[in-house]
Amino acid sequence: MNKTVLEGAKVLESSIANTNTSNVTWRDFLALTKVGIVMSNMITAFAGMFLAAYYMDIQLFANLHLVIFGLLGSALVMAGACSLNNYIDRDIDHLMERTVDRPTVTGKIPEKQVLLFGLLLSGIGMLFLLLASLTAAVIGLVGLVFYVVIYTMWTKRTTSLNTIVGSVSGAVPPLIGWAAIDPGLHSVAWVLFLIMFIWQPPHFLALAMKRCEEYRKAGIPMLPVVSGFAVTKRQMVLYVAALIPISLLLSPTFGPVYTTIAALLGGGWLALGIAGFVMKDDMKWARLMFVYSLNYLTIIFILMIVLHVV
Repeated sequence: MNKTVLEGAKVLESSIANTNTSNVTWRDFLALTKVGIVMSNMITAFAGMFLAAYYMDIQLFANLHLVIFGLLGSALVMAGACSLNNYIDRDIDHLMERTVDRPTVTGKIPEKQVLLFGLLLSGIGMLFLLLASLTAAVIGLVGLVFYVVIYTMWTKRTTSLNTIVGSVSGAVPPLIGWAAIDPGLHSVAWVLFLIMFIWQPPHFLALAMKRCEEYRKAGIPMLPVVSGFAVTKRQMVLYVAALIPISLLLSPTFGPVYTTIAALLGGGWLALGIAGFVMKDDMKWARLMFVYSLNYLTIIFILMIVLHVV
């Protein structure tokens, strides 16, 4: 841990010690769970669940208990993982603008409560997943361990490959959703996992470019920090290029409408990525790539559901 982080941690401890925690509300605990991340991942989890029911010819309404256990379990495990991430990163979050208002930084919630809250949510979530299926619980546990231990506690602070490691945990929600309905995991489920896995590096590297100096200050070896923007941009474009054929693996099953829209979405993202090599404003390009990535994920997963409804 570098000197800046150590000094910042001492200041943080002093600040927390002098903070009044009597006005803690449920919103503060909710902030620990990173609701935005959980909600976006719930879309992919439900997509996996819905598609599993469709291809396995299983009625969701007749198995509503599996839907509830699967969705609630997924949400709680993710919320617990995010809370534990807040607990672990409390010594560096005050160095970054986007995390400086977290309850673990302001001291509104004591550290022990944050830890217990994260463990409790994760434990209850795992129980719900186990009630859905053993496979769903195992996948949920793998995602939890990858995010909390392998990513947050280890690779995030030691290597620029941290984004790849974190992508494993971010890619499991559709697998969990599918496994809650069909523990056998059809090949479509694994394609959903691959789409999520390849989507994440360009998404998070765009964010890393936007927050490059903050990551540098916090001592986090994100790719833009250790290798610069040129290398980061090349890698982002390669991931987007790889995502197009992977998304089209579903074409034989999902049909021509999916194929056309997925190809156009991927092609548009790739064109935007290539444009980054000539654009002079790297920050503007990173913002555009970040926003496009969010729209891409939302549209393509909602499209998957809609095409199997109509």
